[in-house]
Amino acid sequence: MRVAGKIAEKIAEIPYGTTFTYGELPIASDEYSAAAKALERLVKKEVIRRASTGVFYKPRKSTFGPLRPREEELLRPYLFERGKRIAYITGLALYNRLGLTTQVPKDIRVASRDKRIVAKVGNIRIKPIKSYEDVTDDNYYLLELLDVLKDFKNISDMGKKEGVKFMLKKFERLPEKERDKLVAIALKYPPRVRAFVGSLLNELNPAKPVKALKDSLNPLSIFDFGIGKDLLRFVDFWNIR
Repeated sequence: MRVAGKIAEKIAEIPYGTTFTYGELPIASDEYSAAAKALERLVKKEVIRRASTGVFYKPRKSTFGPLRPREEELLRPYLFERGKRIAYITGLALYNRLGLTTQVPKDIRVASRDKRIVAKVGNIRIKPIKSYEDVTDDNYYLLELLDVLKDFKNISDMGKKEGVKFMLKKFERLPEKERDKLVAIALKYPPRVRAFVGSLLNELNPAKPVKALKDSLNPLSIFDFGIGKDLLRFVDFWNIR
């Protein structure tokens, strides 16, 4: 089958509003030139649209014209590589999605361990930040929670009481194995994050503070979050103020 035919068949299977790249098309390395021409023809026919360089999508139709995919979908090609997650959205965009702030960022921070991701998708500018751990589908949501704690003092218009309650609910819902995984990753974060994680977990399990987190901290260090015993009972034990 000709390249154009193979591409047309594959695109017919792709759901509307979903982005795709060359790597997801059934083309060999020596067929990229023909593939580029075939895709360009489909763009001109408005069967697909270009989201950014090398990234396309099938637009949903509405009475107001073609619809762009949601933000997360537009960024998906930068969060995954060959079907595996390598990055996640963090910073203000994450905190807005979690409902911790009403602030909307101009730029989107994307965290990855080994890849520096810089791009522009429509009006969205992607700026890179290095993650503290290799990013996978099995841990990115834990990295998101730890990032909230890392930036806790700087999240615009978030009240400390609301922030603590939010994190306690998130931690409480984690099964024991997930909490163990959270602790293992937290040990790679700055000391203030380790202390905060320890205090939150201690609140959920007063009889058993996490020794690994406590032992990782300098006993003379003080961590200033502006949090008192009215919010977390064991802040003194974790040197949190």
